[in-house]
Amino acid sequence: MKRFLALAFSTLLLAVAAPNAVVAAPDQAPRLSNPARAPILGATLAGTRIVAVGDYGAVILSDDGRGFRQSQGVPTRAPLTSVFFLDAKRGWAAGHDGTIIGTDDGGETWRLLREERGKERALLSIWFEDASHGLAVGQFGLALETTDGGITWQERRLLEGEAGEMHLLHIFRGPARLLLIAAEAGNVLRSEDAGATWQAISTGNKGSFWTGIALADGGLLVAGLRGHVFRSQDEGRSWQKVPGGTQQSLTTAWQAPDGAVRLLGLSGIMLTSRDQGQSFTASTRPDRTNFTSGVVAPGGEVQFSILGVVERR
Repeated sequence: MKRFLALAFSTLLLAVAAPNAVVAAPDQAPRLSNPARAPILGATLAGTRIVAVGDYGAVILSDDGRGFRQSQGVPTRAPLTSVFFLDAKRGWAAGHDGTIIGTDDGGETWRLLREERGKERALLSIWFEDASHGLAVGQFGLALETTDGGITWQERRLLEGEAGEMHLLHIFRGPARLLLIAAEAGNVLRSEDAGATWQAISTGNKGSFWTGIALADGGLLVAGLRGHVFRSQDEGRSWQKVPGGTQQSLTTAWQAPDGAVRLLGLSGIMLTSRDQGQSFTASTRPDRTNFTSGVVAPGGEVQFSILGVVERR
């Protein structure tokens, strides 16, 4: 199914972002009157700092998990869908219009690395192996690679034929140099050499996978459309379905320091596992918020939605 997370939320993003925006320079993200209410699509940690990205080039930061402020000088208004930090200072974010931005100061300021205005090609996930080598992937098989820390990017085709056109939704690292991409139509792309070569593994699922995670015990999880969850214990060579107890689509995943695995998604769905993703207990947040991302910060879990930071309960 030709769906992916960033576009699934596009209509709602347009409805909720505008009232929070204050006029800014044409090539800069609008200033936000309330950064905590920015529509967020991706989040990560830069050291202990939370960095979250979203619509209209929004980048918000928090050093305590409670108070949020906006990054200064973000040089784009494109929706940002994904953010990755190599350490506390160096990070990159990607989004629509083939946009990639970078930072060397923990997300305080950003520089524009590339964009393709008017081509309507969305990047949905970005990852770096080290300070030089990185990959960004997105819709219709779009894949970009850098070997100079993001200064220049080269377009790649990861798979040949029709398989090379599938949407690539979330890239994540496994053990050693194993790299995986959660993709559409129940596929997981797998690379044993940090992205040099790829193969597509079919899980037998028909729905797209929107998120994935490597677990502390060496296992792997992917999850997505209609609440489908699949687990691998052989580095992604084969996958087994795990009952999730929901038909709500799952958008984000993480593992807490105590080993608990969390999968969150649309309509407030929250899945929790205490056995490394072999089984899950489902619950629903009463306000039915549509979760888009989350992180485990030093102060605890922080969750995000199309309405911004999710209030703790």
